[in-house]
Amino acid sequence: MNVELMGLHVVYVCFIALIIGFMLFRKDTTPVCLIGIFLLGLAATGSLPQSVGGIFTSLIYAMKELLPTILVISVIVGMSQVLSLSGVSDTMISPAAKLIRSPGAAFWIIGIVMMTVSWFFWPSPAVALIGAVLLPAAVRAGLPAMGAAVAMNLFGHGIALSGDYVIQAAPKLTADAAGLPVGSVMEASIPLVAVMGAVTTATAFWFLRRDLRSGALKPESAIKPPAPVIGGTSSGGKLLSGRRRLLLAVAIPLLFAADIAAMFKLNLQGGEATALIGGTAALILLLVSLMAHRGGGFGKTTAYLVDGFHFGFKVFGPVIPIAAFFYLGDAALTELYGHVLPASSHGIVNDLGLALAQTVPVHPAASAVTLTAVGAITGLDGSGFSGISLAGSVASLFSSALGAGAATLTALGQVAAIWVGGGTLIPWALIPAAAICGVDPFELARRNLKPVMIGLAVTTVFAMFLI
Repeated sequence: MNVELMGLHVVYVCFIALIIGFMLFRKDTTPVCLIGIFLLGLAATGSLPQSVGGIFTSLIYAMKELLPTILVISVIVGMSQVLSLSGVSDTMISPAAKLIRSPGAAFWIIGIVMMTVSWFFWPSPAVALIGAVLLPAAVRAGLPAMGAAVAMNLFGHGIALSGDYVIQAAPKLTADAAGLPVGSVMEASIPLVAVMGAVTTATAFWFLRRDLRSGALKPESAIKPPAPVIGGTSSGGKLLSGRRRLLLAVAIPLLFAADIAAMFKLNLQGGEATALIGGTAALILLLVSLMAHRGGGFGKTTAYLVDGFHFGFKVFGPVIPIAAFFYLGDAALTELYGHVLPASSHGIVNDLGLALAQTVPVHPAASAVTLTAVGAITGLDGSGFSGISLAGSVASLFSSALGAGAATLTALGQVAAIWVGGGTLIPWALIPAAAICGVDPFELARRNLKPVMIGLAVTTVFAMFLI
């Protein structure tokens, strides 16, 4: 089957290269994406007014696709604020603090608790939820604050965020860009996330123990109070009595556990699972706000939501123009401009994949290395999310050429992008953990560098055998 390539395909490939180049040199990609959308519209329609209007309509399309994800994260962030201010978060995490007896136990307990909380609250809110309780206990046990920051980063912004199995924001973005069901990308990511997480955390712990023994890293005798992470809210407040905090600390995990049980029983994935988690978080926010602030609870509920929305749109603001461009590589082009591609076309990305398969032999090893590289490059902007649509598109292209491995390649690009840009290597992305632990973000990034690079190399080789 011959593939007919048009000017649209050339424009799309050129702007993918430009976007990668801008990310590599840490330049803002939004202008490039907007120009790319305009030129794609011009190549598709030949009409200047339609091309100009297409910039706006493509942003609306991307907003519609991303809005459920933005909203659920915003609500969860608002909920995390009221839990911190009311003291419920302290009570929820305090049992784990009692188990911290040594530096090694501190590292793994902080990491596992961070990972667990991050699945439900996302890593940045999770830092605020657990830092005030577990960090002082870890320091008392002999773990340096830098070690605690490494654990928070690798388990939260690395393992939990790269899989994102509860909120499902990351797999939805990559699955949409690759034209795959969310469930298939999540399933394919499980072994990759497991290998990446095991190798990276074990390597980081080995380096940490080596430096503690050699004296290159020394434990602190005390730790300063954690800095506010989100919306200026500190986690040290106590607006509820001890009995009410205990009641909520037990009830809230049970509610989320019930959500997970419902997802399995009712086979809820993607948008349905997100809606369930988001609705539960909104009800918890309302309940805790009313209990904590009593007569002022209604106004405070709105304030917490507004703060959450501010955080959500600030994080996803840079993602929208990039997603708008990459959505045009698939169904969005036809929806916005009509049938502008040949009748035999299956979308720009699929056409490019078929053309590649017909001209260049593609090997699974080369495909895996390319997806890891693309994912890592897209993470250089420090978002972790702004470029995973690109990873999904490139995965679709290579899997079309290979005839297999679409879900594995998509998941690999997602893992690489989020481990690099989601808050483990880029200094301005890991500020929350650095701030809560009182360490230098650049030094934290340097300490994470070797473990993450080793983990990516091992995971890429592992992926080659899965394709």
